[in-house]
Amino acid sequence: LEQPRLVVIADSSMHTTAVRRSIGLASNSSSYRVVVVGGGAGGQAVSWALSRKLGKGAVGVIEPATVHYYQPMWTFVGAGAKRFEESRRNMADVMASRVDWIKAAVAEFRPEKNCVVTQDGKTISYDYLVVALGIQLDFGKVKGLAEAVGKNCVSSNYCPDTVEMTWKYLQDLKGGNAIFTFPNTPIKCAGAPQKIMYLADDLLRKKGIRKDVDISYYSALPVIFGAKKYAATLGEVAKRKGINLNFRNHLVEVKADSKEAIFENLDTKESKTVKYDFMHVTPPMSPPDVVKGSPLSDCGGWVDVDKETLQHKKYSNVFGIGDCTNVPTSKTAAAVAGQAGVLRKNLLAYMKGLAMTGKVFGRTDRKSG
Repeated sequence: LEQPRLVVIADSSMHTTAVRRSIGLASNSSSYRVVVVGGGAGGQAVSWALSRKLGKGAVGVIEPATVHYYQPMWTFVGAGAKRFEESRRNMADVMASRVDWIKAAVAEFRPEKNCVVTQDGKTISYDYLVVALGIQLDFGKVKGLAEAVGKNCVSSNYCPDTVEMTWKYLQDLKGGNAIFTFPNTPIKCAGAPQKIMYLADDLLRKKGIRKDVDISYYSALPVIFGAKKYAATLGEVAKRKGINLNFRNHLVEVKADSKEAIFENLDTKESKTVKYDFMHVTPPMSPPDVVKGSPLSDCGGWVDVDKETLQHKKYSNVFGIGDCTNVPTSKTAAAVAGQAGVLRKNLLAYMKGLAMTGKVFGRTDRKSG
């Protein structure tokens, strides 16, 4: 009998997967020791580590995308410090050579049967499953935003299709109102909305027009940053730079034709209309649709894992990593880097029937992202 192999489902937040050896399933089923779903930072870290330990063909990575993005670089792309091309690699160039790359998207999780079903109808069985699907961008949850972003002086560093427009609009800005937003949802890299704001402030000062531009930060949070250790300092930075802070306000509508942004105060429910000449939007985000309502999700739609071991709370042969989980840490590549070693250690121990001693201690609490 063929030894079952490991399948890794790549990070679908950007729908990207890469392996040096990709496969197209000729039959309607396939089996692996471990399946990793997602080819982003979490999926890549885990699949590289497990395939080195388990050998060639034991791990399968499910990921439909052919490009892998290093998203932390996009703040610098938006500020003109890096070129967009520097942030992208062919998925095949970053995928571990020992894994099987399954170029497909997952349509359904069936943990009771130890398998997943892809959108093209293939069933992939596993002994162990790692879910690393990232977080999805929900531009459509803000009225008018999906139609406005990337044009009408509205940009977002969170999307590969719009990040370069941030730099263009900042270069074109001569005066008026510059707005930066933070939504009423968990997001990845909670520091990024402020990073581009401070970089924009620096650019405008170098151009000698900072006095002509009013910079405002509209955040759904009650404080400038969820981690108290940094909040006081960042508040002083904003004050020193003359940035207007507006808390408990989240963006609900963009009127691109009139360049107006409508915010709702989360406490009073009152609406406020603000004119803008440039606006950088951090879109609402949520768990991937394929996870929401699946047997693997909690009541909020996130993969329901133990916050220390990363093992699923109901299905013991399932583990999760990164932004798609309900681990109460910041949703960042740095957090994934800390989780990857823990997951590898615990999964390999569990496969041998040993105690799982790896523990995630976290970086920041959920409020900071």
